[in-house]
Amino acid sequence: MDTSFISPPARLPIWLQVGLWVTWRVTGKALLPPRLLAWYPKAAFSSGVMEALVAHADKNLSARILKLVRMQASFSAACPFCIDMNSQRFRDYDINQQELAAIQGLVSAEDVTTFTERERLALRYAQLISATPLSFPGEIMRQIKSAFNEREIVILATTAAQVNYWARLIQALGAPPAGFMEPGEWPEGS
Repeated sequence: MDTSFISPPARLPIWLQVGLWVTWRVTGKALLPPRLLAWYPKAAFSSGVMEALVAHADKNLSARILKLVRMQASFSAACPFCIDMNSQRFRDYDINQQELAAIQGLVSAEDVTTFTERERLALRYAQLISATPLSFPGEIMRQIKSAFNEREIVILATTAAQVNYWARLIQALGAPPAGFMEPGEWPEGS
């Protein structure tokens, strides 16, 4: 049963049904947010395009660092759906419990010896991108610019911003977590 603020429309355009089938094939879930977006098909289409084109790995940015960024943005935005979706299989990315505690804000990322300096900076950048009001202190940006090239900065920014888009949209529609993680798998403190 869906517990969102609104229900999906009874009838969906055929092209959106195809998109939902693709989403189901990729995620293994009949996700509620895209079905809710069917009330305004342009939003469903544009959101689907954005999701299809988001970076999950790049020649210089590993899948791990982008997973860390998605997880950090999810926790920073306090979005249960996003935490559920973006934290699934975190162990597959060699993210350990201490790193997870840092992402959750339970310990300082500076105290986690397994993070590289680039990972620490990427996590900090994701926090800044996810904060309200937005603020990008000069010293932090100098550090980020010295550790990442322009392409990498754009990928980090768009990855965190994409999570924030979904976090705000999903929470505004009241969509609950989709059940990607079993209760025993959820990170402590979530």
